[in-house]
Amino acid sequence: MKLYALPSPFEIETGTVLLLEPDWARAGELRAQLLDESYPKPFVIDDGQSRYLYFNVRLMQSEMSLKAPHDLALRYTQKMMAFLLFLPRPKRLVLIGLGGGSIIKFCHRRLPGVHLTAVELNPDVIALREAFFVPPDDERLHILHGDGADYIAHSDKGIDALLVDAFDKTGFAPTLANREFFEQAYGKLSGNGVLVINLAGDKDSYAGLIGEAMHVFDDQVIVISVPEDGNHILYAFKERYFEPRWRWLNNHAKELRARLGLDFPAFAQKIERSSKLGLARREAIRGR
Repeated sequence: MKLYALPSPFEIETGTVLLLEPDWARAGELRAQLLDESYPKPFVIDDGQSRYLYFNVRLMQSEMSLKAPHDLALRYTQKMMAFLLFLPRPKRLVLIGLGGGSIIKFCHRRLPGVHLTAVELNPDVIALREAFFVPPDDERLHILHGDGADYIAHSDKGIDALLVDAFDKTGFAPTLANREFFEQAYGKLSGNGVLVINLAGDKDSYAGLIGEAMHVFDDQVIVISVPEDGNHILYAFKERYFEPRWRWLNNHAKELRARLGLDFPAFAQKIERSSKLGLARREAIRGR
């Protein structure tokens, strides 16, 4: 796939802009559309060290280091993988929201025994997969164009990990910010399955969502902050009588760090602290 390239017109985001446009497209018109935010498609900025996915320059969607394209560059994506502390051997993982493909690439390379499905609503995002070195579909990787809520409603039961990182230009995907989605997710998760959601952008776009998760998952919800990115990560656990063995988890975190290269001990400590402080309940009350 050949992308249309032009020098970045933005003052801060320097480098080259890569666009899903034909060779005969007019650079001046594209530049003007990018600057007034009327450009209708996602685009990539390449600064020579990293590539970034944008819908507009006010909210960066994804980051990939060109030197380490299969690593998780953003802290929130690393913390989403903390579900492995509680579910060390998932067999089936579903990701709603492909973005630049960071999470699905990491899982494809680092979790070789897992069947992976990514569902992305925007076909133009999928069209940029090669720009972010997302591997082609194979026997255990499938990237689908569709609505994530609709996919979950019609999918088979037995999803071990359901990760949600779905945004449009206005914020969190509206079809996922409701009780019906949580009920569908709960029904399709395996017995000890985990739902993980990245909460980002304007808090009004996901107001009440934490409370809905707590209602459906019987208060078995932990929320942690990601101050580096301004996000929160929500973990909801289907397992009955969910009672983490924190000492064991802290030891397990060291094994995961050695195997996967992420700071799982820090994640475990933050999750334990958040659970004991009741951060999820406080955020739920604030969202009412």
